[in-house]
Amino acid sequence: MPNTQIKICGLSTVETIDAAVEAGATHIGLMHFKPSKRHVTLKKAAKLRERIPDSVKTVLVTVNMEPKPTAEILQAVQPDVLQLHGDETPEWLALLKEKAKIEIWKAVGIKDRASLERTQKFAEVAHMLLYDAAAGSLPGGSGLALDWRLLMGHKHVLPWGLAGGLNASNVGDAIRYTGAKMVDTSSGVESEPGKKDPAKITAFCEAVRAAG
Repeated sequence: MPNTQIKICGLSTVETIDAAVEAGATHIGLMHFKPSKRHVTLKKAAKLRERIPDSVKTVLVTVNMEPKPTAEILQAVQPDVLQLHGDETPEWLALLKEKAKIEIWKAVGIKDRASLERTQKFAEVAHMLLYDAAAGSLPGGSGLALDWRLLMGHKHVLPWGLAGGLNASNVGDAIRYTGAKMVDTSSGVESEPGKKDPAKITAFCEAVRAAG
């Protein structure tokens, strides 16, 4: 396993899952959110999850999902991690952490130091924070870059990962600058929105290893 963990998010085909596994990704993200170009249905997510080996963790990404459909997709997909990428409350995370018995990650859009400080409210209810660029019209996968300078000197309350505009050309600098132990990319390994490029996945993973 590389020193820096690697999550390739928004995969929707067997071919790109195989490419990510072969390239050395430690986590694969399946996006279940209809407005996203990377959305996979419950049935497809469950099928793709079967393709992911036990050595790689499956991360199911949802956005502001109600309790009943959350329970249904967790039962169908059986992910290792549930990543919440919306406006979910600490109370909802606490319930999920208690009932689901899997890793709970909270993705947070960071635009300034104040928004970074507000992440402390998740300290007791999540296993990891994923710092992303502040959301545009849709959360995540926008290619917008997070200002790494915001993380300088910040006292992290949880293990954390870095997202937001990462690709093969800048991820090495991101790791060296922030000390991130987990990096997450989606649009940074695409040939067009929603379409993953196996060659870019490989290049990204190689760049992470070279930095680590």
